[in-house]
Amino acid sequence: MSDDQSPISASEARSLFAEWRQSPSLILAVSGGPDSVAMLWLAARWRRALKHGPRLVAVTVDHQLRPEAGREAADVKRLARELGVEHRTLRWRGAKPKTGVPEAARDARYALLLKAARQCRANHILIGHTRDDQAETVLMRMTRGSGIAGLSAMARQSSREGAIVARPLLDVPKARLLATLDKAKLPYALDPTNTDAKYTRPRLRALMPLLAAEGCDARNLTRLAGRLGRANAALELMADGAERFLAIRHGGLLQPGFDFDAFVGMPEEIRVRVLLRAVSRAGTEGTPELGKVEVLAGAIEAARSAPANSATAGRFRQTLAGAVITVARGRILIEPAPPRRKRQPGTERTKTSSLR
Repeated sequence: MSDDQSPISASEARSLFAEWRQSPSLILAVSGGPDSVAMLWLAARWRRALKHGPRLVAVTVDHQLRPEAGREAADVKRLARELGVEHRTLRWRGAKPKTGVPEAARDARYALLLKAARQCRANHILIGHTRDDQAETVLMRMTRGSGIAGLSAMARQSSREGAIVARPLLDVPKARLLATLDKAKLPYALDPTNTDAKYTRPRLRALMPLLAAEGCDARNLTRLAGRLGRANAALELMADGAERFLAIRHGGLLQPGFDFDAFVGMPEEIRVRVLLRAVSRAGTEGTPELGKVEVLAGAIEAARSAPANSATAGRFRQTLAGAVITVARGRILIEPAPPRRKRQPGTERTKTSSLR
């Protein structure tokens, strides 16, 4: 049997969870599917082997989208009790959206898990994402034209609203988790939406065998994500340095403005990152889309190359994500956009150019 299909040993389980040994409490997100059930089983074995270790709390989110969800949550509760792990079932109540269900369900799930973490005074929420999930995420983001940060896909640990989302199984093939469950004779549920072709992820999952035959398998896709993650971290450090340099050029003030010539003299990727950060800080509508920031960066550079006698020479004004970006007198200003005025009934808004 190959390593990609062998059960996970007790010693491997110890290494999977070792970095969270000193945590007071850990939330385990357990849906009842094979990946999360395997994580529960492995975490419980790891905790039992410790004289002193974190409190484990398994949390199942019932999205109330399928009639079987209640029974699956009860099955997880029963297994958790057998393993000596606390368990809670949280429900996503209220009206459900007609479209974008997977995204809305994910947001609701994380909101409930974060609530449980606060209640249990847990700093970490453990999710059962596997190498296969990572590969699918890379493919999904490739189809959407993501940048380097997006193609880095999921990190082993990432911050989310005051908690750390941890993925101990991110380098583990799903086949090994299934082998682990088979050896332990543990039952698990299968969510039919995971094979429903009306959703993007299942469609890409169905393509994986064909891609693997061409060398584009889960191992290579996750390797790509790791390498891009390293590149992204390096570029973020460069963007940090660029922000400090721009601040020095303006007496220690980065926002609301910085030097136009210094900015446009930087590599394009750094300009985009610096601009994205500045707009995110000043704006009122959250992080702007990468594509829109790229267009904005190009428009700012074009303002420099406008003919000296043209109406647009050295001047620029545009809004993005609740921020207004202005270029004037050799300086780029990025400030909160003024509140939008309400139009009176019967009036029409006149379209104006964003480049003045």
